[in-house]
Amino acid sequence: MWRVLLAGSFLALLSACTTPAFRGSGDDSGTDRYSGHYNESGEASYYGAKHHGKKTASGERFDQAQLTAAHRTLPFGTRVRVTNLDNDKSVIVRINDRGPYSRKRLIDISKSAAEQLDMLRSGVAPVRVQSLD
Repeated sequence: MWRVLLAGSFLALLSACTTPAFRGSGDDSGTDRYSGHYNESGEASYYGAKHHGKKTASGERFDQAQLTAAHRTLPFGTRVRVTNLDNDKSVIVRINDRGPYSRKRLIDISKSAAEQLDMLRSGVAPVRVQSLD
């Protein structure tokens, strides 16, 4: 019995050490496996004043005036183009945080980025996110 438990623990440890591929909506449709290019559509929201000055997952302080974003899986420092599908406006942001915490959302962007996408009033917008790096 202890051998089964030990083997299961070992397999769990090995699977935890692997690096997952980029994931958008649970499949690989948004990622070109060979180039690492990310291209996914979903909802964006923005975060601003109440998070301003707090540390992000990357260790930086969040600045709502900067063009930054939170994404669940893209590496820190990745630059992405976020396009508002309602009005075709786009902005380039740098990933420096993890999130969004709402499973319905693909990306959280800074207030400054939300202004450029003209989504401050709605707070949420359908977007396309494409990596540039």
